[in-house]
Amino acid sequence: MDLASLGWNSTLEEGFAEFRQRGWVPARVAVEDKHYFNVVAEAGELTGQVAGKLLHDAASRAALPKVGDWVAISAVANENKAVIHGVVPRRTQLVRRSVGREAEEQVLVANIDTAFIVQALDASFNLRRLERFLVMTIEGGAQPVVVLNKTDLCEDLDSKLAEAEQIARTAPVIAASAKTGRGMKQLMEFIRPAETVVFVGSSGVGKSSLINRLYGEEIQATIEVRESDAKGRHTTTWREMILLPNGGLVIDTPGLREFHMWVAEDGLESGFPEIEELATRCHFRDCSHTVEKRCAVQEAAAAGSIPRDRYESYLKLKREVESLTAEKAKHTHLEKKRQTKIAQRAFNKLKRGGFEE
Repeated sequence: MDLASLGWNSTLEEGFAEFRQRGWVPARVAVEDKHYFNVVAEAGELTGQVAGKLLHDAASRAALPKVGDWVAISAVANENKAVIHGVVPRRTQLVRRSVGREAEEQVLVANIDTAFIVQALDASFNLRRLERFLVMTIEGGAQPVVVLNKTDLCEDLDSKLAEAEQIARTAPVIAASAKTGRGMKQLMEFIRPAETVVFVGSSGVGKSSLINRLYGEEIQATIEVRESDAKGRHTTTWREMILLPNGGLVIDTPGLREFHMWVAEDGLESGFPEIEELATRCHFRDCSHTVEKRCAVQEAAAAGSIPRDRYESYLKLKREVESLTAEKAKHTHLEKKRQTKIAQRAFNKLKRGGFEE
């Protein structure tokens, strides 16, 4: 396997020098399935398992391999297996807060160039969800492209396009249909050889169907969406990297029922540029844009120059980021106290042992 076709380059090679000194070789994670991974190295595709030391030393689960990661491996002799010893620093990533866990980061995919944010043009169409995905994509460093799928089911396409374009701002918006093939040529313009794209969105929006259409045959399972509520079931149960005939790399992801914010200060600013620009005109530098007098953002919302629902969505996401920041600070403080207690107990134990001798 030519690793360059998977995105390997001279910059990655320079960063891999320390791993090579230990006799390890690079590979890219193509599939993540619980405790095992499919990795692709020059020797071909191998089943990888994380080394115990890497598991022990990882600061969090987010530091462990994810689909799209470049990793350092050693092959197992006479077996189609490998041990994963390290993760090469990520260039970009798509991250959310773990569902049901306190202030824990969950990396969905890594080292992506473009994120196709898919919305279906049916009853599930949701501009507020689109804003959330845009903020997190920008924060992770990838280029966002909004894909409005199922145009064949939409009777008011022009108005939906206008609404999405207002939210997307500078991000491209593509009207597509996996059923009819509309928009496929435009999508392919963002899928270049050795570059990686990811399809993200809720269940039932048609991510796998779009990938099948781009590939030219059905390689991803699909299930019809319920007509009653336009909700879909998860057809992709793991994250998987697929090599398209044109040499581009595509990652499919399970439908995300929840997409809680992680740290997204930069993404929030870029996702709501008109509000951030107005904020510079507020009288108070630390204006919350809620109750202060002489607030340019509140004035714009009251005058209608900023849609009320977009203004309220901005405040909601801003509160979410601030709450998470405070929660993380509290968690860090408690963890430092815990480590101090452990160190103190260890010191006291050693001291007592010295006296006994």
